[in-house]
Amino acid sequence: MTPETVGAVGEMVERVDDRDHVQGIVERGEAVSRGWLHRVATTVCRDEAGRILVYRRPKDVNRFPECYDVMVGGAVRIGESYEAAAAREVTEELGVGSPVCFLFKFLCHGAISPYWLGVHEAVISTEVTVDPTEAAWHGWLTETELQEAVRRWPFIPDGQEAFSRYLTLRGDAGQVENEQGPLPAPPLRDAAYRLGWPRQ
Repeated sequence: MTPETVGAVGEMVERVDDRDHVQGIVERGEAVSRGWLHRVATTVCRDEAGRILVYRRPKDVNRFPECYDVMVGGAVRIGESYEAAAAREVTEELGVGSPVCFLFKFLCHGAISPYWLGVHEAVISTEVTVDPTEAAWHGWLTETELQEAVRRWPFIPDGQEAFSRYLTLRGDAGQVENEQGPLPAPPLRDAAYRLGWPRQ
């Protein structure tokens, strides 16, 4: 997931305010270039063994080439909920249909431009087929393997911020800190509801 996956030219999105209220319809590229708030949905994907999906962006993309991420997502379409957008993006980018669980949203200031980000979790039980325009490599990493990866590989900063918040939400596990932020914790389903995080 990149903030700018500034989709196709002419992609229209809802411009929102700092309370996530719709203000109008704009072209996403313009929203990014002008710093207008809009909506993005993203998902942390785990397999049935609890491993986390990690992928590397292609080297020929404009933003964050050859950087790694644990977030799968993209822009929320006009009239679409965060959850519906997250499920659609999982299908488009991984080639699987999987239920997603909305956890929380927050105002992400972003490495490139600000936006509202809805964070979800999904358990993937079938083989994925990644979109090659989004990922040059992908793998399922255990928590230990991901800890090592975060220490050694460049990760997209927006994805790391979202993942850090995700781990804080799930905070039943001792988190390990390093220069790139908190590291993975064991699964904790539906914690958002118990902790009262804001809904869509």
